[in-house]
Amino acid sequence: MRILVVDDEPEIRNILKLLLTNAGHEVREAGDGFGAVDAIRGDSGIDLCIMDVMMPVLSGIEATAKIRTFSTVPILFLTAKSLESDKESAYSAGGDDYLVKPFSSAELLMKVEALTRRYNSYRAKGEGSGELIRLFGGVLISPEMREVTKNGTPVDVRDKEYEVLLFLAKNRGRVVSPHELYEGVWGEMPLASSNNTITVHVLNLRRKLEDNPSAPKLIRTIWGRGYQID
Repeated sequence: MRILVVDDEPEIRNILKLLLTNAGHEVREAGDGFGAVDAIRGDSGIDLCIMDVMMPVLSGIEATAKIRTFSTVPILFLTAKSLESDKESAYSAGGDDYLVKPFSSAELLMKVEALTRRYNSYRAKGEGSGELIRLFGGVLISPEMREVTKNGTPVDVRDKEYEVLLFLAKNRGRVVSPHELYEGVWGEMPLASSNNTITVHVLNLRRKLEDNPSAPKLIRTIWGRGYQID
């Protein structure tokens, strides 16, 4: 796999490059957020970006927001910040996973493997059937194109937001618990912060797709149980 490592500290980049190269991956480097944006824009073969959050001039969060305007490449954040609000900011910007420093080599490699496996599986299979999925309120999902429209207008739905919406749509008519939703989309056992992660993504989807986000009719909350699309 080709992995882009983004960190303003050369020592950290060297450590990650050694670890990833020894695991059989090809590594590219960028020393700041602008370099990350340029690298991903110029190389469609990048399978994963490992992004430091705290960088001068353009932070990892800001760089990710720019990248998400043209690419769905998975982004794994590495940061010393561990507050729930920090994680929510990372996911809201379009990040796919979050690893707090210090971390073990084994944990990093497991996350790298999980993210690249899911991403390349989606690219290879086009998410399965190309059949369009029509939902309430003029919302249309195109699995083949990984696109969402509302009343014929494209909606800027980020990668993980799309996967949350698709998972709920494929389970329409029944309640999906946050536990099941997290396992189905992130492919990992839920942690204490997983419910907050789900909440952020659902709120973002409602803001983009609901006529009245404060009174949602597309993605309904079934209190004490989870979420449902009819």
